[in-house]
Amino acid sequence: MGHFNTSFGGGFILVGFSDWPQLELILFVLISIFYSLTLLGNATIIALSQLDLQLHKPMYFFLSHLSFLDICYTTSTVPQLLINLHGLDRAISYGGCVAQLFISLALGSTECVLLVVMAVDRYAAVCRPLHYTAFMHPLLCQVLAITSWMGGFLNSLIQTGLMMAIPLCGHQLNHFFCEMPVFLKLACEDTSGTEVKMFVARAIILVFPIALILGSYARIASVVLKVKSMTGCRKALGTCGSHLLVVSLFYGSAIYTYLQPMGTYSESEGKFVALFYTIVTPMLNPLIYTLRNKDVKGALWKIAGRGTDLG
Repeated sequence: MGHFNTSFGGGFILVGFSDWPQLELILFVLISIFYSLTLLGNATIIALSQLDLQLHKPMYFFLSHLSFLDICYTTSTVPQLLINLHGLDRAISYGGCVAQLFISLALGSTECVLLVVMAVDRYAAVCRPLHYTAFMHPLLCQVLAITSWMGGFLNSLIQTGLMMAIPLCGHQLNHFFCEMPVFLKLACEDTSGTEVKMFVARAIILVFPIALILGSYARIASVVLKVKSMTGCRKALGTCGSHLLVVSLFYGSAIYTYLQPMGTYSESEGKFVALFYTIVTPMLNPLIYTLRNKDVKGALWKIAGRGTDLG
């Protein structure tokens, strides 16, 4: 079998869900609805964080970054998937594929770091309430947000660079977008050396943040358990519960995909797990944060009320 030398501008065929033709129409309808809800929900959170002065707090500053990130993340894969499900065109150029790999990996990695920053913010709010405003200074918040984005793009640059150095055989990617594990399945040569380097990079971007998040929540739990009043307890659990739920959804599916050995990676399962973290989680994030948050709900009613008054 000859090498399919991707460095000379070959393209790929994204198999997508063509193995299950009976599912394609259902998936097309569901994903279109989920994508619309993702755009609407996350855009609403960004707008509310800007318009309502009550939401000019570090927590909502980071939340609007998360919402912007989720809009970009789903947009990096969903339009391509909808074209694919329609059966119109399953081809993608080599450059397009590498760009999609780089962008989706950069945005996913940024989310990993940003969720840590949000956990630190919750830790400061619950465990250091008296110093919270001094500690979470607007300038520090800006620095933390920029660091999240830079860290995510740097991780993606390293992994995409390692991936591009591997010669590939074949041009069929059994996935709905260009994702790292599926690329590695096409490698012509032994990739164990590269995989070790990638595994280290992934462990840094996944395991280290989750350890920090769990550590900060252990501290929060110990403080909350000492709080005698039920209201205080409920308030702390309210602000942290939604973040912890988002963390579990995002990290659970990402760890399944990126931290299992290539030999055990199932492309069919991988596709459905990827649907979860590229489409379902970004759609649920705004719902989780608004349904459990009095400030956001209040801002929403205020703006809705203003809109009806104008009408």
